[in-house]
Amino acid sequence: MPLPNEPTPLPVEVLDPNAPEEKTLVPLKIEDWLTVTVMALLALITFSNVLVRYFTNESFAWTEEFSVFLMIVLALVAGSASVARNRQIRIEFFSDSGSPTRQRALARFGALMVAVLFTLIAVLSVRTVYDDFRYGETSPGIGVPQWWYTIWLPVLSVAIALRALGLFIRRGRQP
Repeated sequence: MPLPNEPTPLPVEVLDPNAPEEKTLVPLKIEDWLTVTVMALLALITFSNVLVRYFTNESFAWTEEFSVFLMIVLALVAGSASVARNRQIRIEFFSDSGSPTRQRALARFGALMVAVLFTLIAVLSVRTVYDDFRYGETSPGIGVPQWWYTIWLPVLSVAIALRALGLFIRRGRQP
């Protein structure tokens, strides 16, 4: 039995990595496969650049630019998966203490704030994409249109916001 001021321990099923995941409307396999694909592309691009640089003392100019883009995509996709799985960063002393009603309320508040933040990021980044398109901005490394890269920020931000709303709804349905 925990002391009165001590946080309640997490249920065993939360700590068990083999526990079944919560059901979501959109399967979490999407983020999982995107993560695997992006990581494979990053490894392939980096390895090929190392080989070319080693054997020819030259390097592919596009690899750094494309790798940075893929790392940003990877961070956003992983953020979407962590929100959907309720694994985002939190101060567990506050989030896991108190009554189950308080814990659920804090979980819902956190999910709602994540949804608001990423909706705001999506709305504001649309302007960046529009400016890149309107002014014909090109990428510094290979000269492709910059909006090819920036279009993914609002798209993936909307995905994170929707995952957060899904978490908000699922936490509201908990007994």
